[in-house]
Amino acid sequence: MLGLPPKQQPPLGPPRPTPRDKALAAWHGYDFAAVEKERPSTTRSAGELVPEVLNRLRLDKRRIEAEMVRAWDALVDPNIALHARPTGLRNGTLFVTVDSSVWLSEIARYRAKEILNQLQNCFGAELVKRISFRLG
Repeated sequence: MLGLPPKQQPPLGPPRPTPRDKALAAWHGYDFAAVEKERPSTTRSAGELVPEVLNRLRLDKRRIEAEMVRAWDALVDPNIALHARPTGLRNGTLFVTVDSSVWLSEIARYRAKEILNQLQNCFGAELVKRISFRLG
C-alpha cells in the first residue's frame, strides 16, 4: 500500500469545525468541546523543537568544519595553503582539494603525514582519522 505524502494525509480524528459550523452549532445549541477534546494535540513547545532542528541542520559538525578551514592556514605550510583547501569532513576523513596535479603529488607523497599529525594534534585523532586529496 502506497501512502500519501505527509502533507496530503488526512488529519486524525474528526474534522475541525469551521467558523460557520461553530456559529451554526451555537445557534442550534450544540457544543463542539467534546469533539475538540478527542482530537490529539499536535502542538510542541519550542524547547522540544529546537534540539531536533539543530540536529537536522548538523550545526555542530558544520562549526567544526568551519573552524578547520580557518585553522588550515595557520597549521600547514603557507605554500601548501595557497594550493590546497579543505572542502569537507565525513566519517573521520578530511577531503582536501588541490589546484594542480603537481601539488597533489607533492602533498600526497611527502606532506600528508605531517599535515595529518598537525590536524590530529589540533582537533583530535578521533575527529580526523585520514586525509583524502582531490584534484579540483
